[in-house]
Amino acid sequence: MPPTDASAHAGTAPVTDIGTAASPGARERRIDSAAGSDADSEDTLDLDLPGELVRLFAEGSAAEGERSPGAASTGVPPSLLPLSEDLLDRVADWGPISTPAGTLQLVTVRIERDLPIISRWMNDPAVAAFWGLAGPQNAIEEHLWSQLSGDGRSVPCLGMLDGTPMSYWEIYRADLDPLARYYAARPHDTGVHLLMGAVGDRGRGLGGTLLRAVADLALDKRPTCARIVAEPDIRNTPSVAAFLSAGFRFSAEIDLPAKRAVLMVRDRSLRHLL
Repeated sequence: MPPTDASAHAGTAPVTDIGTAASPGARERRIDSAAGSDADSEDTLDLDLPGELVRLFAEGSAAEGERSPGAASTGVPPSLLPLSEDLLDRVADWGPISTPAGTLQLVTVRIERDLPIISRWMNDPAVAAFWGLAGPQNAIEEHLWSQLSGDGRSVPCLGMLDGTPMSYWEIYRADLDPLARYYAARPHDTGVHLLMGAVGDRGRGLGGTLLRAVADLALDKRPTCARIVAEPDIRNTPSVAAFLSAGFRFSAEIDLPAKRAVLMVRDRSLRHLL
């Protein structure tokens, strides 16, 4: 359900400025035939998945209604995953990045410090419409803990702009996520969800600016990653627009369990052209 920048540019939706990436609550159905025919050949090639990854998906299919593609709770014991010590190349150490809006830094969420502000953002009706996490703090705490106590395939972060917390991010391994069942995932594909916290930061292009910066930062810090992906709700026009302005391309429409989504892709090979 957590989109990436659901309202990265809109004033009302999490996927655009509130959650541009995708919606945590949407995901497990399948790319329908129409969507598959729209995707370019690069995205529809058959992919030979490692045996361990196939096993991961098979076991994960038993768990339905997962909140977000970036959530760590797939029901697969970490011992079954043929993964390196750090699945996302130490997001906490990626450091600050300069953007036209100021200096942005992703800081790993600390429950005791960040739960109140994240809870407030999630209970904004515009955000709740796409993230589906409105409610008491304990429900949001559970969502955060599922990632912080998992195997590291998803990392929840606060976005600090010039030292001020103003956005919530989830950086995750899309190729190890249930999302990978619905598109031709490639090894080390990295997914992103973004929620713009303050209403005043939405609807003015800031989401797209920050999405571009974080996508490029991820490509710089993760040399094995060739693509950054996201799956905003197709109804969240501002979010889709934010991804397009951030250099992502519209790859396909996919049916996830809780939404029809747009698969957005930012390719390493095209990053200096889009």
